[in-house]
Amino acid sequence: MSARPHWEKLGRIYSPENTTGQCKSRHPKLLSHAANPLPVRLDGNVYRIFYSGRDAANRSSVGAVDIDIVSRQVVHDHEQPFFEHGPSGSFYEAGVSIGNCYEADGVRYMGFMGWQNPPDGHWRGDIGRLILNADMTLQIASELPLLAADAADPISLSYPCVTKNKDENYTMWYGSTIAWDAGNGEMLHVINHATSEDGQMWVRCGLAVPYLLGTAQAFSRPTVVCKPDKGHEMWFSYRGAGGQKYRIGYAHSVRGNEFELDLNSSGIDVSPSGWDSEMLEYPSVFDHDGQQYMLYNGNGYGKTGFGLAVYRHG
Repeated sequence: MSARPHWEKLGRIYSPENTTGQCKSRHPKLLSHAANPLPVRLDGNVYRIFYSGRDAANRSSVGAVDIDIVSRQVVHDHEQPFFEHGPSGSFYEAGVSIGNCYEADGVRYMGFMGWQNPPDGHWRGDIGRLILNADMTLQIASELPLLAADAADPISLSYPCVTKNKDENYTMWYGSTIAWDAGNGEMLHVINHATSEDGQMWVRCGLAVPYLLGTAQAFSRPTVVCKPDKGHEMWFSYRGAGGQKYRIGYAHSVRGNEFELDLNSSGIDVSPSGWDSEMLEYPSVFDHDGQQYMLYNGNGYGKTGFGLAVYRHG
């Protein structure tokens, strides 16, 4: 009987607190955290891994580090942010948490959750997108959200993942808050989906992944891989109630609209000790030279940096 497929952890490959064995000074907008790692291939084995770092007020901006994922060595740690959170009154004034990249009409976009933290209300988010230019710089695509709260998503939105389908249409999976408290002290934040013919205008289609109150009811940052032989595979972070901390979960679907939840098949869990022993979250799955890899965060919502894992089939 063959071993069950799993993610083999290759270790933590970046930490904002200690990148070279010595503490280094940090840009004020990237003082802590390296959450939501997102790889963009530069050349060969080297990827620019964008991430969401934080300032002293916990507002997130986009930083990046170039890493050879085979040797797992830092090639260049960029000191300056690539994109900063917005000014007061903008939909991303309290932070930018990145999702994934997709291309539409020859433009490469990076989706993100824009945070607001009003003094007289609960924090919340809308979905926007950045333009990833050919020189790897970032700029805001629009000062208006790509997806904002409406009747289908009335409270808060988060972490978009967009893919282009074989029929040249697009699907977006994203988080949507149903309630800040589902009656057990934890929010109900689910993964919905939307479709688009051009990657610009979106039709919201409702729930994509089922939830389980008390077990899996607060989801975040889906990452979806579409393959002809497997359909749609999704990894995401989730938690239940009672103070549970994030774990990475799994779901699968033939067409990508109705997923079957299979938490026991994520293939990855917390370590016995160390930087990812308490929680796992914010996965990003990608292919490199015939291998499937996952970037992910551990303890502290990215405060301890991010690690790399490779998928083993047995």
